[in-house]
Formats: sequence, C-alpha cells, structure tokens
Amino acid sequence: MEKKVILITGASSGMGKEAAKALIQQGHKVYAVARRIDLMQDLKVLGGHPIQADVTKTSEISNAIDTIIRKEGKIDVLWNNAGYGLYGAVEDIPIEEAKKQYEVNLFGLASITQQVLPYMRKVKNGTIINTSSMGGKMYTLLGAWYHSTKHAVEGFSDCLRLELKQFNINVVILEPGIIKTEFSDVMLDNINRFSSKSAYATLTKKLVSATQKMYNTGKGSETDIIAKTILKIVNTKRPKTRYRVGFFAKPMVWLRIYLGDKLFDKIVMSQV
Repeated sequence: MEKKVILITGASSGMGKEAAKALIQQGHKVYAVARRIDLMQDLKVLGGHPIQADVTKTSEISNAIDTIIRKEGKIDVLWNNAGYGLYGAVEDIPIEEAKKQYEVNLFGLASITQQVLPYMRKVKNGTIINTSSMGGKMYTLLGAWYHSTKHAVEGFSDCLRLELKQFNINVVILEPGIIKTEFSDVMLDNINRFSSKSAYATLTKKLVSATQKMYNTGKGSETDIIAKTILKIVNTKRPKTRYRVGFFAKPMVWLRIYLGDKLFDKIVMSQV
C-alpha cells in the first residue's frame, strides 16, 4: 500500500481526529490542521504532525502548506473537513455571523484548495475530499445558513471535479449523516443564542427538544464509520464521486429526491 502525505483540516475533534488516527496507524504521513493545537497532541504522540492554523486566515494556511511542502515535497490528499453548523431563524441571525459560516464552510475550503492545487497539478496526481453533508442535498428546520453552505460545497465540488479531471486529480464529496460529534452541541448553542427569545422561539424550543431527544437516545453513527470511509477513499486509485454514509444519510436524501417539496416539508415539520 502506497504511503501518502495527507493534509486534514478540522482535525482537532470528531470525524477529522478519528480518521487522522486511523490514517497514521496505516503509515500515512498526516498533517492535522486546526485552530487549537493543544487538542491534537494525541495525534503527535501517535506520529502525526499537528499544525495550528485557521482555515479563514490565508497567511496561516499558506504557512502550513509551505511547511508540508518543505518537509515532504508533495501533498497527495487534501481533506477539507473544517466546518460547523449555524442554526437559527434567518431573521434572527446577524449577517456578520452568516458571513463567518461561509468563511469557514466554503471560502476557507476554497482558499486552501487553491493553494494546494499547483502542487497536485505539477505531478498530475492527487485527491481532494470535501466534507459536505446529507444536508447538502436536503434541508432541516432553522438551518438556512448551514444548509446553504453545504449546497454550495456540492456545486463547487462538482465543477472542480470537471476542471481537474485533465490533471488526474480526484474530487470526492463526503456526505455524512448524523454522526456523534460536537456538531450538535455547537448547533444547539447557536440556535439558543439567536432564536430562543425571538418570534421563532416556539419553533426553536421544539427543534432543540427533538434534537436533544435524538442524541440522548443514542441515535447517530460513531465517528469510526467516517474513518473507514476516508481510509477507503485514500487507499483506492479510483474513488467514487460521492460517499453518503452514517445514520439517516441515504434515506433522507432519497426522500428529498423522490417525494417532492411539499411532502418533504411535511416530513421535516413532523419531527417538531
């Protein structure tokens, strides 16, 4: 098995960290990027290479990439995994907060991709994995800003795939379902911060209650399902375009595609 140089953003917790551990154990050289380097010391102990950088700060990402190229001479795989969920009513969320959501979930992803591509083009080889979500193909209540970023990642990735085919660079879209990570905590913090006392308070309360009930009853896939999927993508020469994995991912997207708007709206609202 070929050992690869892999750059992962959002590697300080959840899916990113779990997959980083699995990749390190397989012998790959893993450079783990996140804002909080203190949360990645366990990866260093395993043989990984943590780098402190914020994906929204171009200079920090440039320094990280320069470090990797200086040491390894290449980047075989870029996994754009950094992201979070901004939930709350459109009327309630300040546009500045919405811009931050786009800076992390879309523009940060695009910026690091732009900076890595010249090195992949030079050798006409590489794989870019973009973390979307089942939410990039459907929608849920009070998630306008989050879902719109993931829909954007889908379109961005599809176009990028066509551009890079001539250079033998794979573009893969990861579409997780409900995974047991910190995502729900961040989501609930945001929705309570912005909409718990607004005109949308009743909807907010119902959504928070439904979400907490779902996670408290153990629903959701463990992060190792993502780690196994990433290993599969990294270790194959011809990965699939999309990997839809985790609790609810396939059925929810199927329902969205085949049931139509009005019926899907009813299903979404029935959960609250």
